[in-house]
Amino acid sequence: MTALGGPRAAVQARPTAAVLDVVIPVYNEEADLGPCVRRLHAHLSAHFPYPFQITVADNASVDDTLKVADGLAAELPGVEVLHLDAKGRGRALSAAWSASSAPVLAYMDVDLSTDLAALLPLVAPLISGHSDLAIGTRLARTSRVVRGTKREVISRAYNLLLRGALAARFSDAQCGFKAIRADVAAELLPLVRDTGWFFDTELLVLAQRAGLRIHEVPVDWVDDPDSRVDIVATALADLRGVGRLGRALLTGALPLADLRAQLGRAPLTGPGARRDPALPGQVPVGLPRQLVRFAAVGVASTLVYLLLFVATRGLLGAQPANLLALAVTAVANTAANRRLTFGISGRRHAARHHVQGLLAFALGLALTSGALAVLHSVSAAPARPVELAVLVAANLAATVLRFVLLRLGMHHR
Repeated sequence: MTALGGPRAAVQARPTAAVLDVVIPVYNEEADLGPCVRRLHAHLSAHFPYPFQITVADNASVDDTLKVADGLAAELPGVEVLHLDAKGRGRALSAAWSASSAPVLAYMDVDLSTDLAALLPLVAPLISGHSDLAIGTRLARTSRVVRGTKREVISRAYNLLLRGALAARFSDAQCGFKAIRADVAAELLPLVRDTGWFFDTELLVLAQRAGLRIHEVPVDWVDDPDSRVDIVATALADLRGVGRLGRALLTGALPLADLRAQLGRAPLTGPGARRDPALPGQVPVGLPRQLVRFAAVGVASTLVYLLLFVATRGLLGAQPANLLALAVTAVANTAANRRLTFGISGRRHAARHHVQGLLAFALGLALTSGALAVLHSVSAAPARPVELAVLVAANLAATVLRFVLLRLGMHHR
């Protein structure tokens, strides 16, 4: 890796070299590609004060998209074409950005749903060196968005999931309007595994964990009613991506410490400097954010607990099954809360934190076992739904106690 820590240098490009390369990934877009590229080229020629390039990244189209792209490259100066033999938006972006010589790289969807007036505000902080990545956001209060209720709900739910499961601090992972400095992309792209729609999210999470600055620009955005995105398939792929990336973060499979050392901006020093809640060994001080993350971990743990209880209830009996299910989920719950809820990584104080987690486990065991004992004293053979309802209620009480204990134990300077 190249040492990139500290303030970024402003882009110094040769007069004839492109400062910005805007990539448009396409698959079977022969009808929309021409109007899109001409409109974008005209906007950049009139309003962008630096040399630019437009790269059409064709994802193995089977119609005349590649032919149209070649025609545009012959017609318009600064238009290039990249053809890939395999599909995948992430694959196209990674290939195009890796091959580009421009110091600032961007991409946008071919439907141009985002108002192009936001393009210069998007890339200006990257050119100046102020920021490392930039994203358009449709979820800011000042954004103006026209789209259906279903897409609005899905988008907000997905970004809420990212906040809870991956501790994301950026607001809109899915907006097809993003930019990155080429020196940063060179370090992050080899670590991004997804080649489809989750590519953006994975890149942003890695950038955030590496201590990079992500600039957000409110955008005006109009939904494309002719969008060919399969919402269900994309949502399932995104959920699989969240699970895979979450596991990699929890197990330490990603070189986050090296990334932060190489790419991260050094923390401010001085008596009035605020601490960065994402730094390893530090704790996010915001209670609402911790509650959201703790709740997400708790929901996942409770689901695993209930599945284990139901699977072993008939074989072991109620109390042993309850003990086994709690024991299996306790250690994983503590590890997840250390990393995601309280922002602590590494082995420092890990043993102490797990002891606190076991104490919380003991309290949870006492509550759930007591609830089961009371239920079975009232009814010798309670219905399984009643038994599960009692356990869920007892677990909720145990969860509140667990949060208080873990926060007291881990919320330290």
